[in-house]
Formats: sequence, C-alpha cells, structure tokens
Amino acid sequence: MTCINIYSPGKDNFAPDRELAARLLELCPVVAQGAAENRQFLIRAIDWVARQGINQFIDVGSGLPTMTNTHEAARAVRPAARVAYVDNDPVVISHARALLSGDGVVAVPGDLREPAAILANPSLAKVIDLREPACLILCAVLHFIDAPTVNAVTAAFTDALAPGSYLVISVARADGEIVSPFTRSYTAGSLHNHSPEQIAGFFAGTEFVPPGLVEASAWPDMAAAPSRPAEAGQLLAGVGRKLS
Repeated sequence: MTCINIYSPGKDNFAPDRELAARLLELCPVVAQGAAENRQFLIRAIDWVARQGINQFIDVGSGLPTMTNTHEAARAVRPAARVAYVDNDPVVISHARALLSGDGVVAVPGDLREPAAILANPSLAKVIDLREPACLILCAVLHFIDAPTVNAVTAAFTDALAPGSYLVISVARADGEIVSPFTRSYTAGSLHNHSPEQIAGFFAGTEFVPPGLVEASAWPDMAAAPSRPAEAGQLLAGVGRKLS
C-alpha cells in the first residue's frame, strides 16, 4: 500500500498525487505536519533499533523514495545494515530500484496483506536472514486496512521474526467532524480510523519499548508531544520488541 508523501518537497511525485494532497491539506492542514512527524519518527526509531544491534530492516509499504530513507538512517549507525524495501506499486518499485538499490539494499514488490509471500521473496532473502533478529517497519500504512486484517498481518510478520526482533508502527487517526469528509476525499484507497486500543493491539506478540504507544513526535521523548487535540488528527506510533 502506498500513500502520498505530503511532506517531501522532492521530485519523485506526480500531478494526481499533488492534486489529491492539495485537497487533503485544504480539509486538514495538520496532515502535512503529521507526514513530517512520521518521517522524523521513522528516522529516530531506526536509529534507536540500530543502536540495539539490529543490522537488517524490512520496510513494508515504503512508498516513493524521499529524504533520509531507511537504509540511510540505519547505515548512519550500522554501515553494514541491510534493507529490503517492499511496496505493491510498480512505480514505487521502479523508482526504488533506480535510486535506492545497491549492495545490501533491495526493492521487492509485495502486498502487505500477504506477509508470507513477502518474506518468501527470493530477492528479499538475499539480504534478510529471518533466523536473525530484524526490524519490521509498517509506518503510515495500516490505516488503509481494516483492523481484523491488520491483526492477522502483524501477527504473521511477528511470528516469522526471530526473538529479539523489533516491530515499528505508525498509524494516522482522528476524532470528531473531520473524519467523514477527509475519508470521502481520499480517493487513492480506503481509510480506516483505528482506535488507540486497536492500534496497541497491532503490537501483539511484542513488548512495547518505552514510552509505548504515543504521538509520533513524542517517541521516545514525551516532552516533545504536539499541543493539538485528537480532533485535529493524530499519528500514533510505537516500537515493540519480540521476546520469544
């Protein structure tokens, strides 16, 4: 599942994407801030996980290349880090292979609703050894899928990871009157407004790393939480560690 990178000012986007982004920003200006917070959370989480000794990362629903991609953030800490980018959009895969691939980095097609197929991909297996701890990233993609399917997806991924692995998740949500018009205006796919309790459940099989499930900008520093109501939109995020 891909989504528009409203935050990135880069050139790897297209006119329909920009038009949809403009409509969404008119409805909910905080979306741009949320997109920036998501990217910043992702970078901080990768940095933290890499510092725990993790050397391999699977970024599912990675989207078009942007500023500070997963392998760049990981290799800033661990120069030999290996990364597999996964997306269901052939345009994304084409751009990723052109801009991101290289020694220890691959881009493979895959639908996040099919974890077994993703993990069995021979190209992914060339850089990711599932017998060793890895970091599985699902950032800003799970709000495109209904909760029962997400639970099955995250359980399948978690079950396949070795003990000591990490799960990094961020999910956009909102309360109040903005939800219905925003959902109707998003024509690139369906949106599901998961509750905080549902999102916490997506981490089943792992133990939350402190501070747990929080606003993305507040991870891992709670003092950095944004001063806006849930009605304006939230990006909840967290990191879980698989113990066994």
